[in-house]
Amino acid sequence: MNTLGELFKISKGKKAVESKIETNLRYIQIGDLRNDNDIKYTTDSSSNVLCTREDILIAWDGANAGTVGYNLEGVIGSTIAKLTPKKETISVDFIGRFLQSKSAFLRENCTGATIPHLSRTVLENIKIPLPPLEQQKKIAAILDAADEYRQKTKALIAKYDELTQSLFLDMFGDPVKNEKRWEVKTIEQLVKDNKNSIKRGPFGGALKKEIFVSDGYLVYEQFHALNNDFSMARYFIDERKFQELKGFEVEPKDIIISCSGVYLGKLAIVPNNARKGIINQALLKVTLNEEKMKNNFFVFLFSHKNFREKYFDANRGAGIPNFPPMSEFKKFPFISPPIILQNQFTAHVQEIEVQKAQAQASLEKAEELFNSLLQRAFKGELE
Repeated sequence: MNTLGELFKISKGKKAVESKIETNLRYIQIGDLRNDNDIKYTTDSSSNVLCTREDILIAWDGANAGTVGYNLEGVIGSTIAKLTPKKETISVDFIGRFLQSKSAFLRENCTGATIPHLSRTVLENIKIPLPPLEQQKKIAAILDAADEYRQKTKALIAKYDELTQSLFLDMFGDPVKNEKRWEVKTIEQLVKDNKNSIKRGPFGGALKKEIFVSDGYLVYEQFHALNNDFSMARYFIDERKFQELKGFEVEPKDIIISCSGVYLGKLAIVPNNARKGIINQALLKVTLNEEKMKNNFFVFLFSHKNFREKYFDANRGAGIPNFPPMSEFKKFPFISPPIILQNQFTAHVQEIEVQKAQAQASLEKAEELFNSLLQRAFKGELE
């Protein structure tokens, strides 16, 4: 077996200037490794790092470090690295699939407690099985077929999400233009009467890696907000540290919001079965008074394209995009329709969620099939 470092040259990307108009040069960021839903462009290639369809791309920094993409070309952002083959006997599709099977391993071995970073040493020392080129292509084709089934199921789930967004617009209109003349309130008028109902995560020094323990109270990360996935558990603190940081405690029905990176402003509602724990420094916690604003309504309002563009585009920053200061956030105007309409919206959302849950169950089976084939492929069990 060869190591990845023997087979590929690794080059980190650089931050580019995003163009407001479409150009012939795509600007690739972490979200583009998953899908083409939000294609961005840049005009300058002279000082940036270009990739071709022969390169494999991997997210280097952030909550989704280890995410793999390929068959893309353009300028790669600063949170991505490209792997350029040193040999001609390598199928990009085959190695791309292999690295996808190692994504969890790479995340588990990241450095950095606040913003995870891939370990170059760990990545370079991954051992890669390399059968003859034709066999690589055949294995990649089998995995592509399984992935197509998985992607079709994901597309169905996306349709349900689009249906809910359409319902929101029909009932409430554009939350920025507010053509329906709804009452407007600030976040301070919408949260529970509790000093910790709007709480930004603790300073970085409060959660140094050396204080983490093998089990205990969970430290919630950006990953949970970005993926609406509360099953991942990586960092824990003990009882003493939890009591010290109890003001940052996460409880069911709280909303956690990502405060930095390209997924600035992504949010998720903490489920009832979530582990007891605290937010880290990259998150904001909001506890709404649901007699004034329903969680589901807030999520769709906050996620609306026009709302995000108005209140977050100016905060992308020269380096890592950051959440606006709390003093600014507390002045954001939120439309606040009558709670009876919000309840109707929530009821409709729950009906759609039932259908979506069935599609989600199908997706889980498709994921199991794909992952089973993925593991078998690189054990030499897939012909």
